[in-house]
Amino acid sequence: MKGAYCIIIEVKKDSIIKIGALGRIKFRKGLYCYVGSALNSIEKRIERHLSKNKKLHWHIDYLLKNKNTEIKKVFYKESNKREECRITGLVSKNSISEIEKFGCSDCKCKSHLFVLKNYSFIDKKFKEFTLQP
Repeated sequence: MKGAYCIIIEVKKDSIIKIGALGRIKFRKGLYCYVGSALNSIEKRIERHLSKNKKLHWHIDYLLKNKNTEIKKVFYKESNKREECRITGLVSKNSISEIEKFGCSDCKCKSHLFVLKNYSFIDKKFKEFTLQP
């Protein structure tokens, strides 16, 4: 299955985290949404993000590795075309702020990681990916 996904992440306390080449970034306690896509296998991409044992490659890998972060939910949308930048626009309009340059080195978006008050707008438009304990 191909498509785009939104990972809802809780940062449990204010943290400074080194994010690859972006360097050290201060993350405030709260909810975040990362927007990504997979045009091969969205299931495998999401499972990779959920895995604790992986090589750090993408910006999101560095954030998810931190002990003060936890994935709360994952939503996805099936699509044969690249939609992550369009979805980023939707999330951006419903966000408090963004983490500049995060996860968008291969597009013209300002960011693919956003700070949210809630994610009810995502819940209405996407399917929920079942998280395995």
